[in-house]
Amino acid sequence: MKTAIKTNITQVLVEEHQLILRMLALLEGNVLRAERADFRDWDFFAAGIDFIRNFADQFHHAKEEDVLFTALVRNGMPEKRSPIEAMHIEHEQGRAHVRAMETALADIQAGETGQISTLARHARGYTELLRQHIEKEDTILYPLAERVLPESARPDIIRGYAQSEAKAPQVEHKYRSLVENFEHRYTDAA
Repeated sequence: MKTAIKTNITQVLVEEHQLILRMLALLEGNVLRAERADFRDWDFFAAGIDFIRNFADQFHHAKEEDVLFTALVRNGMPEKRSPIEAMHIEHEQGRAHVRAMETALADIQAGETGQISTLARHARGYTELLRQHIEKEDTILYPLAERVLPESARPDIIRGYAQSEAKAPQVEHKYRSLVENFEHRYTDAA
């Protein structure tokens, strides 16, 4: 008996997680340097917030929330009291950290003192949250989705990802280049 090969509908999300993790490592390292007063490139933090908002949230999380999670609910997973609800809650917690980082950065750039610790606290909160979040998705939710979603639902998911990507052409290339440039600039500075 021949087993049908299923279309992998989570690999693209796993690959995007790798880019997000690379930016988190940069953010974490530069926060530490900022706390030691070894780093004052506030444009890096502005670009990091932009990356989080536009790549991690609007580009990546939109695929999860609008496409994958919707398909899981449509195929029987409860929306409430479920892994989907937990992922939505964590996405919102991440957004709160990003708003606080943005406010702290604006205060720093306006010359207010004492805001580096606020920026650092929320950057660390965000990186810790996202690392745990990505681990849960990559090891629990995505494998579950691969098991439970029928082959008949997969073309619509792939199409949904493509439609999401079409709304933001070149986003992945832009942010991959941004991360690579920052890695080149800051990785040896640790």
